[in-house]
Amino acid sequence: MSMTHRYEGLAKQAAKYSGRPVTFLIATLVVIVWAVSGPIFHYSDTWQLVINTGTTIITFLMVFLIQNTQNTDTTAIQLKLDELIRVKQAVDNSLLNLEDMDAASLEKFREKYLKLAKEACEQIEEKADVQKVDEYKNKPTA
Repeated sequence: MSMTHRYEGLAKQAAKYSGRPVTFLIATLVVIVWAVSGPIFHYSDTWQLVINTGTTIITFLMVFLIQNTQNTDTTAIQLKLDELIRVKQAVDNSLLNLEDMDAASLEKFREKYLKLAKEACEQIEEKADVQKVDEYKNKPTA
């Protein structure tokens, strides 16, 4: 088993367990125990250094593990979206590489789709108006 494969497995497990309520509870208990032990250690510099060092190391390592998991998830989602775009009839295949485009190109696509969304909303409103007229026409008279 390669080093990369082992790291990815570790990253997945760390992300899985770090998001659970029991993990938050354990972290909270550690902070409470640390805070309660303050008077015992006379709030010394070493006492403060323990929590600062511990939280810094954990945060530093978690950044890399979470980023790895995020990269994997983003790639998987992107591939799924690309496949949906690819198989859809009359689709704009230029959307397949949006993540590689510059900001100006992305803005052009955004404007295009905002216009399409506005047109779709207008069509829905027109249909609703026609439906209201039809309901009025078919309304039974007293």
